[in-house]
Amino acid sequence: MSIFLTPIFTAVRQAAALCQLVQQKYIVADQQSSIAEKLDAEPVTLADYGSQALICRAISQTFPDDGVIAEEGAQQFRELILEPHQQEVAQLIGTILQTSVTVEDVITWLDYGQNRDEKRQWVIDPIDGTKGFIALRNYAIAIGLLNQGKPVAGVMGTPGYAAIDGGAIFYAQDSKVYRESLKGGTAQAIVPSQRTDPASLIFVESVEKSHASHDTMAEVREMAGMESAQVHRLDSQEKYCLVACGDADVYLRLPRSGSTYQHRIWDHAAGVAIVEAAGGIVSDVDGSVLDFSQGSTLARNKGMVVANPLIHSKLVEATSKINF
Repeated sequence: MSIFLTPIFTAVRQAAALCQLVQQKYIVADQQSSIAEKLDAEPVTLADYGSQALICRAISQTFPDDGVIAEEGAQQFRELILEPHQQEVAQLIGTILQTSVTVEDVITWLDYGQNRDEKRQWVIDPIDGTKGFIALRNYAIAIGLLNQGKPVAGVMGTPGYAAIDGGAIFYAQDSKVYRESLKGGTAQAIVPSQRTDPASLIFVESVEKSHASHDTMAEVREMAGMESAQVHRLDSQEKYCLVACGDADVYLRLPRSGSTYQHRIWDHAAGVAIVEAAGGIVSDVDGSVLDFSQGSTLARNKGMVVANPLIHSKLVEATSKINF
């Protein structure tokens, strides 16, 4: 285990425990009390805020000079979450930390490190795949680290990861990637697959049709001669981890024709760091690198082609011919 990332591992495990507590006590029992809606109509839960607060608390204690770019914020928390439910978030965090936590503590942690122009930036998605979380499907707790705008480390908790009972943590640092049980235990080094036979390939893509064009991705598979590949759909950045460890070979996220959507960096930073450190390749649809230097969005990129190194170029050959 990396000493450098140990506090982040702890925070991810704490966040996962809080998320599972919210699912058990609030989402299953009474969805309306735990779910609000942002201005862009995306759902946000008590667990999003609790998870981010725990992660930012760890960063404030261990990396106080670093900046933070995170999906949620204190202003949203104040505006979207009713006061009794704000108290619930504080109580949930207190239960996990086994100490008293106030709403003001939560507000302070939520905004910690944000709006700082620092060389190192932690990029946080406290629950990536919130719709999957609400539906009790896959979701991820994703933390990437940018150094001068480049992903250099990543930690991802995946409670729904099927290959390990209770889920897994994937983490990348110093060009090595490991997977271990979310419950703790021995870390296992991982690498992408070496599969090239189309019939043996496994593609992963988003469940939500609004996130990417399923039809275009089917067209790319056909153009690349990979139409016989299996296709699995699941929520969250866990798809990056599946490519990194060889459970899948390709993750495509291709825009709809004419789309002006700008991808948020917290949806990709941790995953890109993990795949690239494992030896996989991540690029835009034209083969160029993803540019994380433009603030909170990937403003210069259209989509993602994530694959094992033996087939990535063939996929880009196909995606580069499509008029997005």
